[in-house]
Amino acid sequence: MEQQLQSDALQAPEIHRIWQCLNQISDPELPVLSITDLGMVRHVEADGAGWRITFTPTYSGCPATEFLLSEIKHTLGEAGFSPVTVDINLSPAWTTDWMNADAKERLRVFGVAPPGGNACEKPQASGPVECPRCGSSHTQRISEFGSTACKALYRCTQCLEPFDYFKCI
Repeated sequence: MEQQLQSDALQAPEIHRIWQCLNQISDPELPVLSITDLGMVRHVEADGAGWRITFTPTYSGCPATEFLLSEIKHTLGEAGFSPVTVDINLSPAWTTDWMNADAKERLRVFGVAPPGGNACEKPQASGPVECPRCGSSHTQRISEFGSTACKALYRCTQCLEPFDYFKCI
């Protein structure tokens, strides 16, 4: 038992460094967010002589999944962490609840309305999404799908600008 505690204590700084490396991997569709901002990395642990990362894509058919898995292995390998095994975990399914508050604010600044508020409670409503540009709640949904399947296309009736809304999932 004492040997296991010593081993865990030695791994803690390495695990922290791994999380720092993973935080540098941007989502290819939302470059202002990392995979850790989105909550896609669920767990990091030592696995024998290597490391095991548990990863949950934003949805099971996400076209960026293979790229991100490769990027995780490459980034950690470059930082001296290898071998790396990445387990895809689809249960529980990813949810926008896993995004941190800072990530949601960076989305807004980037011009994408973040998930949350009335839009999550009433996904069929056409106007509760706040415009990320002017802050108006006078918006209307133009299309259920925006630039990607996880976003809807909206238009602000105040400033007349179109914008994506990151759907609540």
